[in-house]
Amino acid sequence: MCTIAEFRVMPFEKKCDVITYQGTYLMQRMVADCKVFLYDTEGFFSEVFYSPTYRKVLMINAFDKAIGLEPYLDDISLED
Repeated sequence: MCTIAEFRVMPFEKKCDVITYQGTYLMQRMVADCKVFLYDTEGFFSEVFYSPTYRKVLMINAFDKAIGLEPYLDDISLED
């Protein structure tokens, strides 16, 4: 497992590998025309910005502060 600092300086392809093999998918949201997938990558969170139009990942964002989860709060249900 890597730290957020190590993750941030990795090449794009390596970040994709870390998320694919070590990340746990949590949920998704829409931002404009992009799907943003949220992953728990053990110690920090990763967001994968995917464009369905271009069929490719445009950007990967990593964060470890709770404020980064704010855009997802409206989609979390505590009913069950």
